[in-house]
Amino acid sequence: MLVFDLRAIGNKLLKVRKRMGMTQAEVAEAAGLSDRTYADIERGSVNMRTETVLRICQVLHVTPDEILTEEAAEAASRQEELWERLNACNPKDRETALRLLTVFLESLDG
Repeated sequence: MLVFDLRAIGNKLLKVRKRMGMTQAEVAEAAGLSDRTYADIERGSVNMRTETVLRICQVLHVTPDEILTEEAAEAASRQEELWERLNACNPKDRETALRLLTVFLESLDG
């Protein structure tokens, strides 16, 4: 289901940006936007053109679906929770978890 609430879209962008460890200025520069424009997008006070959505998604390494649909928001929330749990692990456990994930993802390719 598409999200038409600009604030909800802005909140999703904010969460992804923070997860990526980027500032608004960094995303804005990489997407070819002014700092002010990107800040307004995250606040949900401005509508975006399709090409702007695509550039921001490319910078944040997410698909437009993750930003513009509700189903993806649930998955993104679960992913964010897993990232937080992974980051809270000690280095040895984190490495083990990443190895397991790598093996799983490689099994999908073949």
